[in-house]
Amino acid sequence: AEVVDQLGLMHHVEALMLVTTFQYIAPTSDENVTVMDTEFNNVGVRLYLPRKLSDGLRRAVVYFHGGGWCIGQAGKLADASKPFSLKIAGINTLLASNSYRLAPKYRFPVQFEDAYLVMKFFLQSSVLSQYGVDPDRICVAGDSAGGNLAAAVAQQLLEDSEVETKLKAQALLYPALQSLDLNLPSYQENENKPVLSKLYMVRLWSEYFTSDSSLREAMASNRHVPVESSHLFPFVNWSNLLPEELKKDHVYTSPTYGSSELAQKYPGFLDPRAAPLLVSDAQLRRLPLTYILTCQYDVLRDDGVMYARRLQAAGVPVTHDHAKDAFHGAMFFVSGPIELAVGHRLVNRYIKWLNENL
Repeated sequence: AEVVDQLGLMHHVEALMLVTTFQYIAPTSDENVTVMDTEFNNVGVRLYLPRKLSDGLRRAVVYFHGGGWCIGQAGKLADASKPFSLKIAGINTLLASNSYRLAPKYRFPVQFEDAYLVMKFFLQSSVLSQYGVDPDRICVAGDSAGGNLAAAVAQQLLEDSEVETKLKAQALLYPALQSLDLNLPSYQENENKPVLSKLYMVRLWSEYFTSDSSLREAMASNRHVPVESSHLFPFVNWSNLLPEELKKDHVYTSPTYGSSELAQKYPGFLDPRAAPLLVSDAQLRRLPLTYILTCQYDVLRDDGVMYARRLQAAGVPVTHDHAKDAFHGAMFFVSGPIELAVGHRLVNRYIKWLNENL
């Protein structure tokens, strides 16, 4: 995709989407799970409905897929996600995975708004009743960019007086949670690691907001935040928020401020709906029971670690599962052509947490 983009033949995201188009898999049910496609508030949703008889109401997970806000949807990349989805359904839990609109055609806040519409629709008492879901046992979850959306949705629900049903839990799998500081120790250590390099993550962040290369270039040099937004940096100050074993020999340096014009044109990167780490501690302490998975060899590692530490300090019950031998996206390497033991281990730990806490 990068080569095609550099040759000027096609936008790199369009090239990736062309590949994933051929990986669509129609909903396929079996004796244990009914799989169906529907819409919640005009947003596509794939439902995994357990067929096992239940003594009472079922729990539910509303899941937002990853893909840098620009690729993937319910039914695509299904070879990787289906075993994961079936395992959640296998613990007698309804799973709703949705297809929010994608960049570059749609920019922030469209992805967030689609995700929020799905969550708000699902939390209506009539919808929960229709699917036999216990209103006291609902979790919002997501991986990578989907973890970003899940965290932002959980925060926004707290401010919405129209929503009466409260989340029981949130589960964030190697989430992207801030674009304020793109030179954290995890970005430096994993700059050229496979799956998700520093420059590619910078590109995904900038594409979420605009195709203007000036923002991408400013983000790449970590000089995109204007001085008038300096009050936000304590929320992502890794020197205060990371444990010693992750600080290693890294030295924290004060931010180098950038153009006010960029922030005025593209304010999304300073918006908590795009960067959930930027909310106050007072807002954090109202959030539900939380599971956060981070991987050692992942540029997004420190986002998740800092969020876990801030949530814990705010009094939120947090299970922080840090995989010292894993990389970004490892949970989806659980079926061919690449199947890894670490993927199975991480999926099983997450499913075990859901089973015990939801």
